[in-house]
Amino acid sequence: MGVLRDFVRTPSGRFVARYAVILAVGFFVLALRPVNDSLVNPYTTFVAHEAKVVLNLFGEGATVRGQILSSSRFSVAIYNGCNGLEAILIFASGVLAFPASLQKKLIGLLLGFLAIQLANIVRVVSLFYVGIFKPAWFSAAHIFIWQSIIIVLSVVLWLVWVNRYALAHTTE
Repeated sequence: MGVLRDFVRTPSGRFVARYAVILAVGFFVLALRPVNDSLVNPYTTFVAHEAKVVLNLFGEGATVRGQILSSSRFSVAIYNGCNGLEAILIFASGVLAFPASLQKKLIGLLLGFLAIQLANIVRVVSLFYVGIFKPAWFSAAHIFIWQSIIIVLSVVLWLVWVNRYALAHTTE
């Protein structure tokens, strides 16, 4: 226990502890039924509508009913785990836990949210087309490939933010 206590007293240890607490609280809050019903579900529906817009730019004739994205060729339900919120939470927890100015944190949160949101729309649209053209690959593409890409993206974006924005004051 002494090793852990000593670690938490270091700057790195304080970051890890803050990150873990923020992430755990964030996941707990997202799991609350009132938050799920009033924030997560409407956000997931919003993601379905964004994907519909992109699919329709490609002439797909997509529609959304609730959180189900459909065309005459394929339908997919977008669940809470597919809305990008977990990746956004992983990124945001890192930004909020890192010692940086409020302005740099706000810039990071905004740019990270937009980048993850864009990547997630690419994910949903590409999975839609995987479902049309290679349905046997859908589960693997959804669970193993895209889920990994989105999580890794959130970590990489955080590292970019740390190096470009949060630590920029050390070279100024």
